[in-house]
Amino acid sequence: MSTTTRRLTTAQALVRFLSAQYSERDGVRHRLIAGTWGIFGHGNVAGIGQALLEAGEDTMPFHQGRNEQSMVHAAVGYARQLNRLSAQAVTTSIGPGATNLVTGAALATINRLPVLLLPGDYFATRSADPLLQQLEHPVEADVSVNDTLRPVSRYFDRITRPEMLIPAALNAMRVLADPADTGAVTLALPQDVQAEAYDWPEEFFAERVWHVRRPAADPFELAEAVRAIRAAERPLIVAGGGVHHSEAEAALKALVDATGIPVASTQAGKGSLRHDHPADLGGIGHTGTAVSDEIARTADLIIGVGTRYTDFTTASNTLFQRPGVRFVNLNITAFDAHKLAARPLVADARTGLEALAEGLSGHRVDAGYEAEYRAGKARWEEVVEAAYRAEDSAVPTQTQVLGALDAVVGDDDVVINAAGSLPGDLHKLWRARGPRQYHLEYGYSCMGYEIPAGIGVQQAAPGTPVWSLVGDGTYLMMPTEIVTAVQEGLPVNLVLIQNHGYASIGGLSEEVGAERFGTAYRYRAADGTFSGAPLPVDLAANAASLGMDVIRAKTVRELRDGLAAARASDRPTCVYVETDPTPTAPPAEAWWDVPVAEVASRDAASAARERYDGHAAARRRHL
Repeated sequence: MSTTTRRLTTAQALVRFLSAQYSERDGVRHRLIAGTWGIFGHGNVAGIGQALLEAGEDTMPFHQGRNEQSMVHAAVGYARQLNRLSAQAVTTSIGPGATNLVTGAALATINRLPVLLLPGDYFATRSADPLLQQLEHPVEADVSVNDTLRPVSRYFDRITRPEMLIPAALNAMRVLADPADTGAVTLALPQDVQAEAYDWPEEFFAERVWHVRRPAADPFELAEAVRAIRAAERPLIVAGGGVHHSEAEAALKALVDATGIPVASTQAGKGSLRHDHPADLGGIGHTGTAVSDEIARTADLIIGVGTRYTDFTTASNTLFQRPGVRFVNLNITAFDAHKLAARPLVADARTGLEALAEGLSGHRVDAGYEAEYRAGKARWEEVVEAAYRAEDSAVPTQTQVLGALDAVVGDDDVVINAAGSLPGDLHKLWRARGPRQYHLEYGYSCMGYEIPAGIGVQQAAPGTPVWSLVGDGTYLMMPTEIVTAVQEGLPVNLVLIQNHGYASIGGLSEEVGAERFGTAYRYRAADGTFSGAPLPVDLAANAASLGMDVIRAKTVRELRDGLAAARASDRPTCVYVETDPTPTAPPAEAWWDVPVAEVASRDAASAARERYDGHAAARRRHL
C-alpha cells in the first residue's frame, strides 16, 4: 500500500473525497454526491466554503440556496427523481443555519431518501467558548444544537479530529448507498477542525464505487409467499414507493399481466402501473378511490410491495376488514416486511417480483374477480371525469385545476406536491402516465417542499417539464427558492392556487368539531374571529417580484391556455388562479383517525365525537 500523503484541510479533504464517490446498480454508475448546496456563515465559510472554491465546479458543483430547510428539500427531490442512486450534500453554518436542517432531515429519513448534511459546529478545541450562537448546556458540555439532528438522521458523527473523517466519511457513503438504511446522514464539522490541516493518505481520495445491491428472496420465504398467493381468492397488491426506488415497474406489470391481481397504490407508489392499465385501481386508503377501498375491504390477501403501511394507507387500521385477511410483504427492509403480522419476503422489489412471477407461473385470479374490479375502475373513471369537467368560462374549482393540468401535461412531466388538500385530490383523481410523473412527498407532508423539490427534479432531469402545485398556505411557508430557480435558469412551473387559508385543515377542523378555527386567511371580525373579508394579499405579484414570469388565470379556458404557455416556456413561470371554493372532489372513501375531544361544551365537538366513536369501533389489530 502506498504511503503517499497529501496535506489538506479537513474540509478540502472531505470535498475531494466526495468527488470520487460513485454508486452502481445493474452496471450503471452515478456520482454518489453530485453537488453541494450551501449557505455560508461563520461556521462554514472558511472551511467548507473555501474548500468548494478551491476544488472548483468540475470537482464539486455548488448550488446557492436561500433557506437551509429548502436546500434539503431540493436535494431530496433530486435523489428521488434518480431512484436514490445519486444524492447531494448540504452545508450550513452553526446555530440557526444548522437547526433549519432538522425538518428537511426528518423528511428525508421518513421517506427513505438520501441526503448528506454538513453543518458547522462549535470549536473542538474550546479555544473560544462560548461562541456566537453556541448552546451552553449546563450538564452536557459536548452537546451542540446539531444534536437535534441525531433522531432524524440514519447516521450521525461529529468530527472533532481531522483523522476521524476517514471512518466517518466511509460510513456516511455506506449508509447513503444502502437501499435499506438510507436517509439523512449528518457529519457535524467543528469550524476549527474544518480549517485544520492533516497529511491524508492518497488512498482516501481514490475512486470508490458503492454497489447498490438487489438482495434476492430467501427460498423459504418465497415459497411461503407463493403458496399464500395461490391460495387466495381475492388478492390485492399495495404498491409503495419501493417499486419506484427499485425501478420495478416493469416487473410489477409483468406479474399483474400474468396473474390478473389488481394493484392499488400509496401516495409514494402511485404510477407503479400506468393509470389506464386494467388492473390499476388508483390510490388506496383515506385518500384512495372507491374501487381500491372496496376491494381492500373484501380482500383475503394483501401483498404489500415496498410500502410502510402508513395510517393513510390502512385507513388507521380500519380498511382491511375481511375476517381472516392475511398479508405478504415484499420489502427490502425486514422492519417493514414484518408489519401487520405478515409473511415477510425480504428482498429488493424488482428481484422479489420477478421471483414471484416465476413461482406463480400458470396462476391467474378468477375471471369474476377481474370483471368486478374492472367494472369498479370504470365507475371511478366516471367520477374523475365529473370532477374534471368544467365550462370554459367558469372560475375553476381545485379539481378542475387538476383537470386542466391533466389536459396539458405529457407522459414525462413531473407533478410535485406535499401538503394541504391537493394530496387527497391528486391521490384520488390524478391519471399517472409514467413512473416518475406523480411526485408526492407524503411521508412527512411538509409544506414548503414543492418549489425546492421542483428545482432538484430539474437538476436531475434537465429538460423535463416540472410542475410544483401549491396552495397559498404552502406558498407563504417557503417561496424563497424561486430566486434560486431564476438564478439557475431552471424552468420550474409553479401552479399557485389561492383559496385564502388552510383549506385542508379547515375541512378537517370542521369534521372534528373545531369549526374551522384559525384556518382562514381573513381579517378579524368584530367578534374577534378571523371571519372578515379575505386579506388583500397578491401572491402573484410576490412571485413576480422574485423573478418569475406570472400568468394570471381567472377562467378554465385562461387556466388551460396559461398552463400550455408555461409548459412551452424556458423560464420559471407561475400560473396563478383563484379557485371557486365549491367542493367538487369526491368524498373520502375510508376513515382517518384524528382523535376528537371526549368532552366538550360545543355541539359541533360533541357530534364529531359521536361520529368518531362509530368509526373507531371498526379498528382492528392484524395479528
